[in-house]
Amino acid sequence: MPHALTLDLADEAATARLAAQLGRHLAPGDVVALSGDLGAGKSAFARHLIRSMGDAEEEVPSPTFTLVQTYDLPGFPLWHFDLYRLTEPDEVLELGWEEVRDGGVALVEWPARLGPLLPADRLDLNLAIIGPDSRRATLTGFGAWGPRLATIDWAS
Repeated sequence: MPHALTLDLADEAATARLAAQLGRHLAPGDVVALSGDLGAGKSAFARHLIRSMGDAEEEVPSPTFTLVQTYDLPGFPLWHFDLYRLTEPDEVLELGWEEVRDGGVALVEWPARLGPLLPADRLDLNLAIIGPDSRRATLTGFGAWGPRLATIDWAS
């Protein structure tokens, strides 16, 4: 059974803290499905996550045009996918989807584009705009992520 949690993020600093907290709990094979309307902060969240796990000064461009950016982080590689421009789910296979599933972490923007390739074992993170600077993050853990999500102290 999925486990869900909703957190209000007052500003970008709160988004950065959430990203850093999540980064401490990621492991090889994890998939984070990142969704939300345009402008909700998906790219900002991804940037904070990647920087918190590696070089804090690393340039983290949006993969909108490249479709995927890879980062060699301590412990495992992270693949940041932006699937907005995909028209068929199988196109993700050409981007290295199977490689990342064998020991990396996949951070996926526009995860619905994966269709049947979206893993049942994943963390969904939806960002919604609730004010000029504030966002609401809804995290839903599916499969093994359900119990993992339930044990994380998001306040620390």
